[in-house]
Amino acid sequence: MYQLTKKHHTKRAFITGAATGLGKELCKELAADKWIIGICDISEKGLNETAELITNTGGKAIPYLMDVADKTAYKKVAENFLEMTGGIDLLVNNAGVGDGSPFEDYGLENWEWITGINQMGVIYGCHYFIPSMKKQQSGHIINISSIAAIATAPNMSPYNTTKAAVKALSETLYSELKEHKISVSVAMPFFFRTNVMQHARGQHAESKEMGKYMVHGAKHSAEAMAKRLLKKAGAGKFHILFPAQAIFLFHLKRFFPMSLLKFNAFMSTKKDAMRELAKKQYEKQMKK
Repeated sequence: MYQLTKKHHTKRAFITGAATGLGKELCKELAADKWIIGICDISEKGLNETAELITNTGGKAIPYLMDVADKTAYKKVAENFLEMTGGIDLLVNNAGVGDGSPFEDYGLENWEWITGINQMGVIYGCHYFIPSMKKQQSGHIINISSIAAIATAPNMSPYNTTKAAVKALSETLYSELKEHKISVSVAMPFFFRTNVMQHARGQHAESKEMGKYMVHGAKHSAEAMAKRLLKKAGAGKFHILFPAQAIFLFHLKRFFPMSLLKFNAFMSTKKDAMRELAKKQYEKQMKK
């Protein structure tokens, strides 16, 4: 049993991007503790599969077919969920997309798209659910950012920028909501195996290939990330870093920010070598 379950006896959660990957694994973990879970995603098939998983694992699912970038739809969904459950104990703003390319190759329409999901989707979730948490004087918000928010690797400006916004929002809310007994955590993982790249729009072939190698060649699974996330959030941690590479980059940025920037600039000139290393790790992972 996670500490989150012990702290919130009514056990009502709302998780975005719940059809696959981290969102689905979080649902499975909470369902085992018999949570009522509102789930949303743009994949109807995946949403139904997660709802069935929740039910079979011991929880109760309330599914919503919804794009988190649609603020009108989000408002209606949030109102419906709160009406059905009477409140909310845990909000996980997980929905997100991975994408990247050299800055000048990424169209403005793509910037608007990724910002709508990765940044505004988190803002909408907080906007529509925080009033209920304040009324209760309880609740926990987990925002899924990324170590990309501070590592700012080259050819990832859309992802880096939106995830940095999520980190900044989380820090602000941590301060503002403390007096209302609402906890906030921000997850900043390094690459783990998930479907974050499935909707990528960037047309830069090398960046898309590198993204595939890094995500699908990662050593750690979404299941491992979900367990770590819930354990650390339940213990009241604000920054949730996983795996070891995320912890290393977090401290490197904190104590030696220019060293990291200079390293990124240097590695930007070694794209072929980096892609070859990532490819080897990907091929190794695929053989398992």
